Parts: sequence; C-alpha cells; structure tokens
Amino acid sequence: MTGKFPAVRPRRLRAAPWVRRLVRETTLTAADLVQPLFVVEGSGIERPIPALPGVDHLSIDRLIETAKKVRDLGIPAVALFPVIAAELKTADGRLAVAADGLVPRAVRAIKAAVPEIGIICDVALDPYTDHGHDGLIIDGKIANDATVEVLVRQALVLAEAGCDVVAPSDMMDGRIGAIRTALEQAGHTDTMILSYAVKYASVFYGPFRAAVGSASALGVKGKHTYQMDAANRQEALREVALDVAEGADLVMVKPGMPYLDVIADVRAAVSVPVFAYQVSGEYAMLTSAAAAGAFDFLSALQESLIAFKRAGASGILTYGALAMARYLADPQRRADEISHGR
Repeated sequence: MTGKFPAVRPRRLRAAPWVRRLVRETTLTAADLVQPLFVVEGSGIERPIPALPGVDHLSIDRLIETAKKVRDLGIPAVALFPVIAAELKTADGRLAVAADGLVPRAVRAIKAAVPEIGIICDVALDPYTDHGHDGLIIDGKIANDATVEVLVRQALVLAEAGCDVVAPSDMMDGRIGAIRTALEQAGHTDTMILSYAVKYASVFYGPFRAAVGSASALGVKGKHTYQMDAANRQEALREVALDVAEGADLVMVKPGMPYLDVIADVRAAVSVPVFAYQVSGEYAMLTSAAAAGAFDFLSALQESLIAFKRAGASGILTYGALAMARYLADPQRRADEISHGR
C-alpha cells in the first residue's frame, strides 16, 4: 500500500531541482550514445544531408575530425555507413567485400588517429547494390543463404580492418551463427556482434535511404519479405532468442520510438545488452517540428532518448548524439530549463 492523501503527497519529491535529481529513476549520459556517421570518398568533404538537418556526408579526413569530437565529448563509439557512388553499385554488391573499400579504409584511419573510440560497422549489402536491397536477388527473390555467404565475407573484411563490432542489419536467417563461426575460425575472437535482431519494415528509414543513395533504386518495393511486420511483438522475442543462441553479444531494436514496448519486452527476456536505434525518420521529425516552433529541439531530443533508457535500452544510436552530448555537458543551460520547469 502507498498510503493516501494528505499523509502522502508525491509532489514533495518534485518540489525542488535538487530532490528531483536525487530521486530520478533514469539517467541519460553521453556514455549511453553512439554517433552514426556517413563516409564518402574524397577529401575535405563535409556535405550537408538535406533529409537529416545537422548531419553531413564526411570524407575520411573529416570523419577523423568528427571522431575526435565524439571522443572528447565522452561518446563511446561511432557507427559507420558508406555512401557509394551509383555507378559503382552492382547487383551483387561486390564492393561490400573489398579489403581496400571505403569502410575498411575509414576504420583503419580512425583506429590510427582515435584509438579510444569504438567502431561499429554495418554488415549489409544495401549501400552497395544497384537494387537497394540488403541481399542478393536470385529468380526475383532475396536469396537468404547465398546472401549470408557474402555477409560472412563482409564481416571478415571489416574485422581484419580493425572494426570492434560488426553489426548485421540485413535480417537474413542464420547470419549471426555463420558470422560468429567465421570470426572464431579466423582468430577474431574478440570481435563483437551487434545483431539487428529486431528490425521492422518501416517507413521511418526514408531519410537514411536518401542519405546512402538506396531510396531511388529501391523505389516503392519494400523489404517486407525479410524485415519484420510492424504489427508483430512476440516474433521479436523469437528473433532475439535465435540470435543470442547463435552468438550475438548485443541485440538491436529498430526503429526505436514506435517500438518502446518491444524494447521493454526484449530487455526482460535476455541478459545481453539491448540497443535501440533512433532512426533517421524519428530524428527528422524532431528537427522538423523544432524548426516549425513546436518545441526546443534539444529538450525534445533528450526526452525521447530518456524514453529509450526507461524502456530498457543499454545504448542508443542517434544522429543527435554529438548535439546531445554537448547539451548534457552544458549544466547552465540545463539548470535554466529545470528552474523554469521546461
């Protein structure tokens, strides 16, 4: 029993900033965040992405500068996504397994310049295929097992380059076990696997697909034969259980905000860390609403990220990681907002 009014007045614990901080159940710090970064060929490139305000395409030299900012703000890791020229994309996504490809070179450069930063590398074919899908197309269908063979090669290339975490985001069946076996056999026993175990077929990926140039190739054709149905909740637990059994060190729920119930379910079901991805469409909605005067962007971003933590996420990929880390490091601004009740 909790008692009753007036003996019990819950507002006593909300009356002053100091007591609110003292009894706060969920905290958000820079150490909870991962900064996704888009890498392009060339040098001196820092090109804004129209669909993602505040996010840029970066050449490797500028990527290193950003990685240093990430480190200095206390963000533990970056997640790399390649932007491949359309004329270099192929049906089989062959550049995904090139040892001297864009991402392996970026990994080596960051590790040489900013060794303290963890590097998470996407394992999927969609940035490299001319059809925009995550897998090989054979007889008009996404071929699961043939795709897994390529994903294994891609993961090994990334591990050889020095990637700390390979992150299969393709949703092919069996790829976690195949990748784990290959990593062990190749001596990459310390390379972690972050499985996009629960990835829904979502409209919220739109700005990301525009950023990596897969949207036009994919067209109106969706990824519903391999990504999960948005209506399904129990299926998420099955996917997670399979991937943990196959050797995943961490699991991901994606998108984030529309699936907080799933994050909470997964957190309760497994003992491995659970990550969430505040995907491009979620981030773009916040920036658009803030630009329209609906609210302060950083306050809204913080509230949304706290929701992920409250649901049980151990870590959060968000395009606003750098902005949020700066905000969290600015106690005066946050104190002003707290004192004004914002």
